[in-house]
This record gives sequence, C-alpha cells and structure tokens, in this order.
Amino acid sequence: MAHIGTLRTLALIMMSCWIQAGSGGGCPPLECWFVREKPGEGLKHERTLLHVRTSPDGRSEETLAEPPSSDVVPDRVYHVTGLSGQTPPADVQWAASLTDSALSPAHLQAEWMSATILGLDGGLALSTVARAATATIHPHVVLSVLTETVSVRCGLGEPVLLDCRFWADPSSPLSAGGFAVEWRYQFRGQGRLVLAYDGKTDRLAPGPQEGAALDFAGLHAAGNASLVLQEAEARHSGTYVCAVHLPHLLAQVTVELEVVEPPSLSISPSPLPLAAPGQVLSVRCEASGFTPLPLELSWEFLGADGAPAALGEASLSGHREAWDGTYSQSSLLQLDTSALGRGGGLVCVARHRGGTRRSKVALEVIGFSTPSIQDSMAMVGMALLLYGIITLAFRNIAGSDGARPKEKDQ
Repeated sequence: MAHIGTLRTLALIMMSCWIQAGSGGGCPPLECWFVREKPGEGLKHERTLLHVRTSPDGRSEETLAEPPSSDVVPDRVYHVTGLSGQTPPADVQWAASLTDSALSPAHLQAEWMSATILGLDGGLALSTVARAATATIHPHVVLSVLTETVSVRCGLGEPVLLDCRFWADPSSPLSAGGFAVEWRYQFRGQGRLVLAYDGKTDRLAPGPQEGAALDFAGLHAAGNASLVLQEAEARHSGTYVCAVHLPHLLAQVTVELEVVEPPSLSISPSPLPLAAPGQVLSVRCEASGFTPLPLELSWEFLGADGAPAALGEASLSGHREAWDGTYSQSSLLQLDTSALGRGGGLVCVARHRGGTRRSKVALEVIGFSTPSIQDSMAMVGMALLLYGIITLAFRNIAGSDGARPKEKDQ
C-alpha cells in the first residue's frame, strides 16, 4: 500500500510540472515529505527533494551538482522523469484498462483541485475532484465519493454494510472512459486488498476476500460501491479505504470498522464447596470470546443484605488469542472466608467496551462458634415449641390416670 501511495504522489507531482512546463523546460526542485508507517513506531516524516524533468536530457549538470538542503537526507533526493504530453500507466492493474492510451487527453489541461469534507457529527465524509478551465476561477466537480458510515460498530457474526457511493459528471469526457472501484483494508501499518472491480471490462480482480461482496447492479446504475461483509469477524476491525478511479483521476474515503464482542464468563469450581470459618478457597473466573482488548476483571461479595462489596486483589493472567481472533483471560481469587459471616453470593465482574457482564455462585460458610441473632431466635422458637408439646403431653397423661379409679369403683 505504501508503494501505491508513493506512485500516486509522484504522478500528481509530474502532472503539475507538465502543466507548468508546457512543451519544454523543467520544474524547479520540489521539497516535500516522505511519510512511512512502521508497526509500533507510528508515522515517520523525512524531508525529501524531487528533481522533475520533462525530457530524458532536461536535467543539466548544474542541477546534478546542486547540493540538497542541510535537512534533506541524501537517500531522499529523487530524480523523476516524465514525457511531456503523456501520463504514467495506472498504478493498479484493475484500473489499467482506463488508461489504455499513454497520451493524456486535452481535457486534462486545466486547474485541478481536490477537497475532503467531514461532517460535524462525524457521520459523513466526502471527497471530490474538481476542474477549472485555464484562466477561470469557477471549478466544477468531476468526481465525488461519499460515505455516511465513517465509523461502524458491530458484533461478531453480524452482517456489515460499509457505505460508499460515487458520482461522475456525465458531461466530462473522462466519464466515458469507464470506472474502477477498489476496497482496501489497513490495520496497524499493514494492509491488504479486499475487493477490486474494473467497471469498464466488468471484471473482478483475482482473490477477493471471502464473504465480501458488491451490488454490481447498483454500482452501474447508481454508483453504489458499498461493501457488504456477510459475517463480521474479529480480524475485520480496522480501516477500510473505498477508492474510485476514473481515467487519470482518483477519489477515496475511509471507513472505520470496529467489531466488539463482550466476554462469556464461567466460575470454577461451581458450585463452591462448603467452607469453614477462616478457610481459604481458590476460585477462578474465565472470560472468553471477547474482542477487542482490554478487559477489566474484578470480584464482588453479596452479603445477606444484598449490597455488593469489593473483594481484594486477585491475580490476573495474560490474554490469550484464539483461532478466530477473539481473546480469553482469567482471574484467580484466594478467598478468605473468615470475614464473610455465613456466606452469600460471590460475583465475577467483567467490564468491557461491549458492556459489563457478571457471573454469580453461592458461598456457604458453616461451623460458627457463636450463633447469630437469627440462630438465637430460631433456638428460642424451637424451645418454646418443645415446651408446649411436652406440657400438652403431660396433661393428657395426667388426665387419663385420674379417670381409671372412677371406672373401678363403678
């Protein structure tokens, strides 16, 4: 992807020079920035000097001997040659058919401007290429690309629509030359082709991503270049670039896709064994199937009143990546039951971008040396009940013994 971006930049610079230089001469040295991205290091900018000539012998010995600026690295001094009246071939093979001829059309002789517009709420992005005839200040749009899904968030397994639509001025001679569409994926400095389509020859580039599709009928009829992913996967999170090619023109918009899935929780052992006062239990909470990182795991205890109380620190494992790109992580709690009364509920809490999840198991502590208030009340109740039963039985026995002598006297 870095090579493609460099080629496009050089093509635009050469076109600018050809317009300025006309049929002969050359361009003054152009100072610009060489930008590259390395995983873990971010963007790196290096000052660059370009010597552009419009003919193979258009560079003088003077220019060759001209030393670069002190802040320009010698390895970043380039000499670029382009033939007047010609344009380089398309930098991607699926757009090559749009520029079959190496000769630039006369329609390109004009002032060209590009603009990128973002909506205030971040819900819209528009990229346009406009043409203004020479010596005029009234440009008109030749190509525009629009998306209304600048940022998309979805769960695992859900279908995803990445919106991208384009419009080309039908009165422009460039529109008659056909179009091409490409979708590219970028994430942490690496990229790949998702899908590319040559509208002029009605062909797909080899090896489109599995599960990615375009509405070809809508593409030709209404410029609907939206990308459909049938089932979102964790590896689909990243930046998607929708680029639309016309002959010698390019406009593109970017869409951010984030696949978010909260974890599934399980506690082991479950159910918890009966515990004696002061006994230490080892309890593990396993969180699995979540994306993206990070995840926060904690423990709570629910007493008799139902109010949650945070427990002490637990040991946390490193995250593990599964085959499908999701992650798992576990927390091990050494639970001291000495301050937990007769028990309650033990809760594992997982806080994630996809939401908060909880899993609960019951904890029972037995064998207290001193009874609780509830136990005391229960024992008093049992004593009263036993007293009543004994008294009633005694009265019944005494009553039956007093009745037997009277029967003998009769």
